[in-house]
Amino acid sequence: MTVLVVGGGIGGLATALGLARAGHRVTVLEAAAVFEEIGAGIQVGPNGFRMLDALGVGPVVRSRAVHVDALRLRCGISGEVIAQLPIDTGFRERFGTYAVVHRNDVLTPLLDACQNDERVDLRVNSGVESYTQDDLGVTAVLRSGDRVRGSALIGADGLRSAVRRQLVGDGDPQVSGHTTFRAVIPAQDVPQDLKENVVTLWAGPRYHVVWYVIAGGRYVNLVATTDNGATDPMTGKPVEHEEVLRHFSPLCDDAARVVDLASEWRAWVLCDREPVTTWQDARVVLLGDAAHPVLQYAAQGACQALEDAVCLSSVFDSRDVDGSFARYVSMRHARTARVHHVSRLMGREVYHPAGDAAAARDAMFASWTTADLHDRLEWLYG
Repeated sequence: MTVLVVGGGIGGLATALGLARAGHRVTVLEAAAVFEEIGAGIQVGPNGFRMLDALGVGPVVRSRAVHVDALRLRCGISGEVIAQLPIDTGFRERFGTYAVVHRNDVLTPLLDACQNDERVDLRVNSGVESYTQDDLGVTAVLRSGDRVRGSALIGADGLRSAVRRQLVGDGDPQVSGHTTFRAVIPAQDVPQDLKENVVTLWAGPRYHVVWYVIAGGRYVNLVATTDNGATDPMTGKPVEHEEVLRHFSPLCDDAARVVDLASEWRAWVLCDREPVTTWQDARVVLLGDAAHPVLQYAAQGACQALEDAVCLSSVFDSRDVDGSFARYVSMRHARTARVHHVSRLMGREVYHPAGDAAAARDAMFASWTTADLHDRLEWLYG
């Protein structure tokens, strides 16, 4: 029988491709009318690229990515460099590729590979409302009322997963209190003295601004985040430039010039969930943000979904669905919980501290060599 994958984002398509490459038939049920990623740029670490390689699409994504020279942390007030991690030969020899890429430049190669595999059936306008199951299989109940039968069901339907709602029943995601404003700027509009092949992050008191080139150098991805105590979820709401500016003061000259380049902004209120180990209900299991949504601060959301996809497809056995899903959960829950913890910690202690806490952060980074940074990244990228 067919494996049902609910959700056609990066995690869902990666899972479908991994399972198909392992010889299984897969049906992807996507709620939207088209397969596309909402948002702009993401950072893909070496662990993410290893998963893309395992799925056979790594070379295509690399060809579309921008291979940056460094990751740089600067003070949002003074502009001084606090820390820098070169993405050089030493980094690549130890860990592999680190690059920045438009979300659709990850999704499209996965989608193309799925479309070219006869074992994958891609269905749009097929949002899943719930599921039922018995000893022989699972039935996905669509919002339309239609039903789709399979041997197993994988919920990769994101932060507000309908599959998780039924499986875990833990309500709405937890609002972080952080609002992030995103904009995409044509690279031709960026002054020459601001152009660097670097991911730059300016960290200030209760805010940060990060930018980097995407889409083969044609655009710059700009993300400005403030710890403003927001309590109401928001997803992609258009906001005026003046509304953005009021959250980022004081701001050093370079960062202020970067922010002023943006003309169209959209706002999100960041959410995550406390880690749980209940990802499985017999023949149903969760994956990616449906299982372990994280804040953006470790740049690991997509990478962890890709790890999930490769792990699950490598252990899945159609003769023992329950057992193979249990193995997948046991292999993934501790690592994803650590990423969740580190993401929150980085937001609090690296991106947004003020006063003495900021001074302690600066002193910590000043005491570390590049080799020290590599050692501290080993658990994540190694």
